[in-house]
Amino acid sequence: MEDDGYEGPAVLIVGEERFSVRARLCGQFQPIDGRYRWYGRLGSDERLSRLVGDRSTAVVLLTEEGDAEGRITEPDLWNRYRIEGTSAPPFRIPLGLGDVGAE
Repeated sequence: MEDDGYEGPAVLIVGEERFSVRARLCGQFQPIDGRYRWYGRLGSDERLSRLVGDRSTAVVLLTEEGDAEGRITEPDLWNRYRIEGTSAPPFRIPLGLGDVGAE
């Protein structure tokens, strides 16, 4: 089974603040716990770095394909934050992946 994903523009919401970022996301269904886990990187944004710094923060990510709650963690050397979530992802899941575990 191949990964699915999304690459393109996104809006990151942190508290009351909104940031336009570029997102590169993918995800996989985890059969052991029955959850879908998605993750990826967000393009750097100076204003986001000033607001969040190096701490982990709850966020909402909106893409052209959907939205989801997630969490960003400390940035890499290029100030790109890692993002992850355990839920329906902010992008479409190809047919077949969503059928796993369905009745």
